[in-house]
Amino acid sequence: MRRQYWILKGRSSIKSELRKCTECQRWRKKPEIPIMADLPEARLRIGKPAFHSTGMDCFGPYTIKIGRRQEKRWGLIFKCMTTRAVHLEIVASMDADAFLMAFRRFAARRGSPKELFCDCGTNFIGAERELRECFRDMSGELQEKLAERQVKFNFNPPSAPHFGGTWEREVKSIKNALKCCLKERVVPEAVLQTVLVEVEGLINSKPLGYASSDIADTDPITPNMLLMGRRDPMSPPVVINPKEEIRSRKQWKHCQVIVDIFWRKFVTEYLPSLQVRSKWVTDTPNLERQNKVLVIGQPGPKR
Repeated sequence: MRRQYWILKGRSSIKSELRKCTECQRWRKKPEIPIMADLPEARLRIGKPAFHSTGMDCFGPYTIKIGRRQEKRWGLIFKCMTTRAVHLEIVASMDADAFLMAFRRFAARRGSPKELFCDCGTNFIGAERELRECFRDMSGELQEKLAERQVKFNFNPPSAPHFGGTWEREVKSIKNALKCCLKERVVPEAVLQTVLVEVEGLINSKPLGYASSDIADTDPITPNMLLMGRRDPMSPPVVINPKEEIRSRKQWKHCQVIVDIFWRKFVTEYLPSLQVRSKWVTDTPNLERQNKVLVIGQPGPKR
């Protein structure tokens, strides 16, 4: 055809028709992989206190012994979405009352969070309903004073545990640590609580960035630096030579400069590693309504 006719924009015209042909697209089209979205706002609460945005979940159960009888206990994890810090509690049951008491202990020691992320567990839903009812029963003046201190619950969609991957991964680390420490032994409740606190300290001591083997490089930041101003709860405070007012006689300025340095390292070292995209390097159009698609599933077992 090209020997006899000069077709204007022939190649693009043929490609356009091929894109409209459903049968051709079915055999030739490659899967459209959407680009990874930006990090949610809960992961970027820069300058906010730890556990401002918190994810939580229960894990267990674990068997403990009280005298001659045995009972079950569950673990409750609170995971800071920004600093990656972890707080662990023990609950005696999976009801709303046990969770509310554990939440009160957490808020008394770590501060009340602004928002909570969790799955659709009955204990979480029941606790949110009870807190909402208690707030509604308060007087108008008290409601105005406590309006800014309300905790917002964000529930994941049903049957979607991958929405809580941030804290589900920590649950796996905690279970592995408890398995190594306890084996299959049934221990008293005090021992289980002590082990959980030790595991919490270990998780909060792990580096958030790349741990270099060069002795001249600075150590990567850890959640304990943002929680208590030092790398390890068992070690003395970290001695740093800051740039401004680190040697001030006013202790509050000294502490503030140290916290600012830790946050600066957190922003420059850890946050950029979260947004690295090794797969999605080119822009592709996202799927929209009324688009015809072919769903590609996993291949089934061969018979």
